Order: sequence, then C-alpha cells, then structure tokens
Amino acid sequence: MKRIKTTSVHLLILAGYLAMPEQLVCSQDAVRSQDSARASTAGQLAIQTSSFAKDEVDTAIDAANRYLLSQQREDGAISDRQYDTTMTALAIMALASTGNAPSTPSELGEASRKALAFVLREDRQDKDGYYGNKDGSRMYGHGIITLMLTEMLGMGANAEQNELIEIRGQRAIDLILSAQRQSKPSQYAGAWRYTPNSNDSDLSVSVWQLMALRSAKNDGLKVPAEAIEQAIGYLERSYTSRMDSLGRPIESAAGFSYLPGNNSPSFAMTAAGLLAMQVCGQYESPLVSGASDWLIEHPPKWDERFFFYGTYYYAQGMHQRGGKHAETADELVRKLLLDKKQADGSWSAPSGEEAGAGRVYSTCMAVLSLSVKYHYLPIYQR
Repeated sequence: MKRIKTTSVHLLILAGYLAMPEQLVCSQDAVRSQDSARASTAGQLAIQTSSFAKDEVDTAIDAANRYLLSQQREDGAISDRQYDTTMTALAIMALASTGNAPSTPSELGEASRKALAFVLREDRQDKDGYYGNKDGSRMYGHGIITLMLTEMLGMGANAEQNELIEIRGQRAIDLILSAQRQSKPSQYAGAWRYTPNSNDSDLSVSVWQLMALRSAKNDGLKVPAEAIEQAIGYLERSYTSRMDSLGRPIESAAGFSYLPGNNSPSFAMTAAGLLAMQVCGQYESPLVSGASDWLIEHPPKWDERFFFYGTYYYAQGMHQRGGKHAETADELVRKLLLDKKQADGSWSAPSGEEAGAGRVYSTCMAVLSLSVKYHYLPIYQR
C-alpha cells in the first residue's frame, strides 16, 4: 500500500456548481515536506474543544457541528438539498477541520465515519471513476469528493476503509488526469470545466481538481508532475494584471478572474487564487502580494455574491499571508459570521445561488472559515 497521511483534511470548499455562476496550485518545486506537521496533527485531532476555555467562535462551531449531526440521514449522508455525495464530502471536511475526523473516538467522529462510508459506497462512483454523475454535481462535485478522499487517506476508521479510500481515490484522480488531457484552445489548456470531456476551462472548477492532484501527490498516488505544472500555468493566466517584459505584474494590486484574459477580478476568484498560490508554496509571488492587497481594498460584505464561497478562501488565504492581512481578515470574518449565526447553529445565505444550495452548504462553509484559528490542517501550515 502507498504511503498515506496521518492527518486530517485540508479544505477548499464547494460553492462551485452549487453556488458559483457559469462563469491552484503548486509547482513540483513547491511541494514541501510536511512529515512533522502530519505527525503532530493526528494527536491534535483527538483534542476536543472542550479541553480549553471556549470563546465565541468555539461555541459557534460546537453548535454548527451539532446542526450538521442533526442533518445526517440513516445511510450516513449529510445533506439537506441535492448533491448528497458532494455535500457529505464537504461536511466530512468541515468536521475534520474542527478535530472530528473519522478516526476520532467521539460522537462527531462516528458521524464522520458513517458519512465516509456513504461516500465510499460502490454506487457513488461510476465505472470510469467519476463521482459527478450520481448526484448531478458534475466536475465540481468530483473534485471536492476526490479532494476529501485523498486528504482522508490514513484517517479512515480501519485498514480496510483506508484501502478502499486509496482505491476509490486513485480512480478519481485518473479521471481528473484524463479530463485535463482533453484537446482545448491554448488559453484553456491544463485545466477543467463542467464535464470530463469539456473543451474549455474555468478557475472555479479547476481549483478543486488541482487541489485534489496536489493532495494525491502528497499521498504517494500516481500524479505526474507535469499535470500540476500545467494547471499552475492556467492559474497564472487567470491573473488580471498585465505583465511587463520581465513577466512581472504591472499593477501593484490585482486579482484573479473566472476565465483567463478577463480583466475584471472578483472577490471570490481572487480569494481562491490567493489561497491556491500559497498552498502551493508561492508565498513570495507578486501574484500573492497583489491579490492580498486587492482583497484589503475589496473586503467581503454580507450581501456579497457567493459570500460563503469567497469568505472561506478569504479567511484561509489572508491567514496564510500573515501580518495586517491576517489581522484584518480574522476580525472581519468573525464579525460577519457570528452576527449572522442562526439559533439552531446553522448559517443560511440571504439570497441567490448560495441560498439554493441549502443550510448544510452554508454551515460547512462558515465552519471552514472560522476553523482557521485551530490550524489543524498541515497543508495550510507554512
């Protein structure tokens, strides 16, 4: 069996097909050793928040976890709307980000184990390794589910479940690689869109596939280095500033766009691009400094389109950036989310595509945004 992690998930969340309109990344050189982080995380995950004095964020997360538990079906799925496999994968990641992985001996750990068993059912994945057909989530869902599996490898309930995670995960990775090899115009090369045979690409779908590849490569699964490198190129083409003759951005503050060649950055895509670049080790890239400065100028607002989607990336990406960027984001995210928490522990989007995605979706996104304070997840540790 291949080398597997002894850690919880790293997270990048679903808004994509569930919330984003029809509208990451690391080079081979950027793959950093995380052995010590993995070793410590397994122990950290067993520590429940009850072992220290809880603040308002801890209390909110406890209530949110109880809400997710209340939404679990008899078959293990955690979902209140459609896309049940994808939403369950998202819930597994949210639970693990707060110390409740499938291997955790607790009520929430048991809920996570049941949820993982649901995702691993044979009928969830088709003969080609594709997860996007069964629940209708297409490549958005496929990327999210694959990412969850590769991050949970080694954190299953037992050796048998870990072996099944590896088998399902490699098949899902193979489908991502096959989809990347589809013939496309040069501006779309190296990335993904809605279906495995799409001949164009967008940043929102591509983030999930790329992060799954990075996670799988860390697991020791079969991922050629050039697949990640090609995806990096696509991310760079999605940056909105023009470049000078030396390949440096002309604008000091700029963002990322949904499609390459589009000069209109959005909050959600800039936040996603920022986090992706840093997860891939590009901490000193001018694209990172430019995107983080752009986000200081364009912070999230409650009525922001795709608020939960963008705020997750914003919270994690600005935390990685550190300094004033981290301080500003941390204060703003806490205020925005804690002010909008529902009495039952959930969050609900005010309108638009995210409202249609349901409260499990919004609650998972909020937990993932707030869980930056725990920093259980090694892939986010510099």
